[in-house]
Amino acid sequence: MTNTPGRIDVHQHAVPPFYRDLLAKAGIAEAGIAEAGGRALPDWSPEAALELMALLGTETAILSVSTPGTGFLTDPEEAVALARRLNDHGASVAADHPGRFGLFATLPKPDPVASAAEAARALDELGADGVTLLANDQSVYLGAPRQDRLWRVLDDRAAVVLVHPADLPGPSVPGVPPFAADFLLDTSRAAFLLVRNKIVRDHPRIRFVLSHGGGFLPYASHRMAAAISAGTGRSTLDVLDDFRDIYFDTALSSSPAALPSLLAFARPGHVLFGGDWPFAPTTAGQYFATGLDRRRPGRPRRDQPRQRRGALPPAGRCPRRPAERPGPGAAAAGRPAPGGPSALRAGPAGLRLSPTGAGQPPLSARATRSSATSVIMSSWPPTIPRRPTSTRIVRVSRPYRAAAVSACRRKLE
Repeated sequence: MTNTPGRIDVHQHAVPPFYRDLLAKAGIAEAGIAEAGGRALPDWSPEAALELMALLGTETAILSVSTPGTGFLTDPEEAVALARRLNDHGASVAADHPGRFGLFATLPKPDPVASAAEAARALDELGADGVTLLANDQSVYLGAPRQDRLWRVLDDRAAVVLVHPADLPGPSVPGVPPFAADFLLDTSRAAFLLVRNKIVRDHPRIRFVLSHGGGFLPYASHRMAAAISAGTGRSTLDVLDDFRDIYFDTALSSSPAALPSLLAFARPGHVLFGGDWPFAPTTAGQYFATGLDRRRPGRPRRDQPRQRRGALPPAGRCPRRPAERPGPGAAAAGRPAPGGPSALRAGPAGLRLSPTGAGQPPLSARATRSSATSVIMSSWPPTIPRRPTSTRIVRVSRPYRAAAVSACRRKLE
């Protein structure tokens, strides 16, 4: 069992019995399960979900429907009816278990008009926490043309959008299950188009959450930004800013190899806990959750040597200014506590999350901050992205390390 209570899992799936029956009728639940990512459909019930949540220390799970969503239906009206039924079911589960479950609504994509209408209904009438969008529906990727109406509806409501992968367009490779590699590429493709076609920049109130640590994005972000810059003429640094406005969940991605790259790229507070149950078995959930618990702030890590005294800071990091010991009135004055990008404090409505960014209002928190690492947020919903107000500090013409040190000095002045 992990020792980090109060997690909020933004990536947990529901497989209602009627949905399983429809998939079986379509030949998906019994044939090669290609439309489900190459995995057999697992058993699911709210009671089984609560048992898993108790094991992982999860206080609240936001339920969503995984691939294929409604995409296996060829009749648009049937897709709309199924999306409504799935969302009504999810809202009912959340109402029956107050505080334990939330809902990411299913939309009948790729129809943008019907998807916009169902998004408005789910967010306004059902009280959904956000929506789930597959990276591609029937080969139509997020960020493709003629999706403006959907983006406007979501932006007007400052919606949270969980981007979940689906099967890649075209045949799969024998011996390579889609969930093992293709899903990561599918997510990366969607992220590329969302930034290249300026969806992220033009709709800043939408909070995009990329599943599975963002696929290949954190690892290949600079390469992707250079490609977008070459094709559009935009600044590479502006493109990287757009990529870093995105949020990421840790589903199957908090391993010792993947997590450091994710944390090095994502903005503080933009990494959210994800478990991917029931498609990820309980043993996998325990393994990856433990990977987070082992990265507590201030705890030395065996995989990194200690930095020599007087050595330059690693690229992209600034040495911390010596902190003054807070006086007894610091908490009462509402000053942020040291030790992370955000701090929890008590308020009239209970726990409040007060980001350290100037001008950002406090947000309600459903649970205490995770002890896994200071950037794994257990607050919900994530804060609306805000662009840095400072000007660029790293010039291409200067050596990167020297520019980073110069930037650190200016921050400490």
